Amino acid sequence: MTQHEHFFVAVPLSSSIKAMLADWQTKLQHSNSLNYKNWTHPDDLHITLKFLGAVDREKMIQLNEALDTLCNVPSFSITVGGVDTFGSPRQPRVLWAAIERSRELEHLYTFVESTCMKYGFKKENRPYRPHITLAKKWDGKQVQPETLGDIISSFRDRKESVVNHFVVYQIHPKKTPKYEIIKQVDLK
Repeated sequence: MTQHEHFFVAVPLSSSIKAMLADWQTKLQHSNSLNYKNWTHPDDLHITLKFLGAVDREKMIQLNEALDTLCNVPSFSITVGGVDTFGSPRQPRVLWAAIERSRELEHLYTFVESTCMKYGFKKENRPYRPHITLAKKWDGKQVQPETLGDIISSFRDRKESVVNHFVVYQIHPKKTPKYEIIKQVDLK
């Protein structure tokens, strides 16, 4: 049986946003209250548009060509700022940075989703919740919800960035950083 490589479609982050978030990760790691097994490498920080999973080479070539048709989507701005969690407040499974709601980002997500569906990828059933994963896999004792609230409420800086392209990443689980850009689609 052939082993397929794993891929996903995402918006990469500007170096200034990566720097801000890497600084936040350092401060959060040293808070001694947030114990995660996996902290995202700063070069791997991104906004997921579509997780593809295991894909054979031929299907990936076809999808990459189809994604090129999205080059007419206009560039737009996003604002990143704030920290929150998914999961139980006592053992939050994911720590993430927020992205302010953006109609343009929602449209790009919809275009990517519908393009992927044409090539046999399943539609995502959950509503789109754009975020940037800072850490995952809780690995510690329970934290008091008020302590968690105090910690995350201190990360409220905002930074704006232009989104003028999106990419397809290949996942290399045993490497650091884990994600390699194999395709870039420039927006107009």
